[in-house]
Amino acid sequence: MIKTTNQSGKTAENIAANYLAKQDVKIITRNFYSRFGEIDLIAMNHEILLFIEVRYRKNEHFLTAIETIDQRKCNKIIITSEYYLNKHKKYQSHLCRYDVITLTGDLNGPVIEWIKNAFQA
Repeated sequence: MIKTTNQSGKTAENIAANYLAKQDVKIITRNFYSRFGEIDLIAMNHEILLFIEVRYRKNEHFLTAIETIDQRKCNKIIITSEYYLNKHKKYQSHLCRYDVITLTGDLNGPVIEWIKNAFQA
């Protein structure tokens, strides 16, 4: 049973990572932290480096999962991705994309949506 928001967030990230693996996406890093922010998943898909935000909502009565990502959050992810690229120079020549994976409903069988190119730097 999922008891806390942090616990459900980690479970949602695990589900998203497994979903992406089934799509032949290679997870490179999980929960990359910097002083600027955090990126849930960093992955590679056909030579494109993906910076992925995972959002879970049990229900969407007030806001959808994608609506919970504001411009401030996008900016933090962008700045953190730039920091990541500066630390990992081998990825600097790759195209980069900012995606969002949303999960809605019960985490035992959520509705998963992969929003490619959800926002841009």
